[in-house]
Order: sequence, then structure tokens, then C-alpha cells
Amino acid sequence: MDPNGKTALVTGGAHRVGKAITLALAGAGANVVINYYASADAAGRTAAEARDLGVQALPVQADVSDHEQVESMVAEAVDRFGSIDILVNSASRFEKTPFPTQDVAAWQRVTRILIDGSFYCANATAPMMLRRGEGTIVNILDSAAYQPWPGWAAHCVGKASLAALTRQLALELAPGVRVNAVAPGPVLPPSGLREARANQFAGGTLLNRWGTPEDVAGAVLYLVGADYVTGEVLVVDGGERFGHRKP
Repeated sequence: MDPNGKTALVTGGAHRVGKAITLALAGAGANVVINYYASADAAGRTAAEARDLGVQALPVQADVSDHEQVESMVAEAVDRFGSIDILVNSASRFEKTPFPTQDVAAWQRVTRILIDGSFYCANATAPMMLRRGEGTIVNILDSAAYQPWPGWAAHCVGKASLAALTRQLALELAPGVRVNAVAPGPVLPPSGLREARANQFAGGTLLNRWGTPEDVAGAVLYLVGADYVTGEVLVVDGGERFGHRKP
């Protein structure tokens, strides 16, 4: 699919990697719907940057873990642009969830965004894509989809579930709608990460460096345009998976 002239909905699209994806799609000519939960100012700035690229931009506040709010968000986007052609499920809550725990609410906060939210957004947009016979969905994973992290049970299970959802939706929506995923490695340090720890992550890749949000955005653009690719996960990790094998 050529994104030029199409409409893309990016959940969590106001900042960090989500912002890079939003601006990459805008740069490719897509009008963008920027979903945010609490980052209204960031969403406004991202929308302004997208408009500077010559496209229309609509920030929409919605908690993607709430089915009714997702339906309202999609309805607002369709009312503005007529359709949604591209969906990027990028929203995520990066919160530790040790196991076992007495704080079940933390598990629910994380998994409801990653699993339920991604399902709700796909479920709301897929019918219009199917009616037109064209559409694409890209889910944003990370290495947690493939390996456990101590203390991050909900995040790891949520990302692994999103990988499974990618395969399932690719099957259910073929041939008209393609569904793929991008799995970034270390591309953007979280706030507060110590320099020594950041260097350790960089040294764990084959390329000995951090990537950038733009690396992820480029992978999303590839999958949007790759008309013979569906049900796949494109890993963008600088070779982190094999870093332990470095001589």
C-alpha cells in the first residue's frame, strides 16, 4: 500500500517511538490520527509537526483499553477523514509487574493496553478495510515477545500475545488486509537509565550501538508498502538476539 493520500491511526502516537512512526507516515503523505491517553501537549506538538509535512493531523484522546472509547475514537477519525487505511498499535504501558504479586491491578493495566487495546483497535478498523478490500495493520512488539524479563511479567506476556494476535489477524483478514509486526531492540533509552547500563545494552548488540525511533518507523513504512508480506515480524534490534555469540 502506498501511504500517500491514505489515513493512518497510530495509538500512542504522540511521543517517543510512536511519534517517529506518526511523522514517518505523515512524511510519506498519509493523514494521521494521533491517539494519546494523557500526553495532550505532546500530541498537539506532534500534530503540528505532521501538518508542517503537508498532511492533515487529528489528535484524539482515548484509553485504548476501553472498548467504548476506542469505538468513539475510530468514529471521530472516520467522520474527519472518511476511513482508516493503516493502523499501528504502538500504545504500551511500561510498568514493572513482579510475580507473584498482590497488585493484580498492575497486571491488568499493562495487559489491557497491549492485548485488549490492540484487539479493540483492530476490531474497530478491520471492517472498513475489508469492505474496501485493502488495509494494513502493524503491531509494535519488542524483544520481550520472545524472552522473559525478570520483574516484567505483564509486559512480556502482553508483547508475546501481540505477536500471536499478529499471526491470527493475518489469517483472519487475508487476503485484503495484511497484518505484520515490528519488534524493536534497544532504540530509545527509558528516562533515568544510567549511562553504564545504556552502554551495556549497546554492547549487547552486534552493531555495538543503540538504534533510533526512526529505525522502527522505517520498518513500519516498509511493512505498510510490502504488499506480499503478511503475518510476519520484522526484528529491528541491531543483532541483539545474537549479541551473546560475538567473539
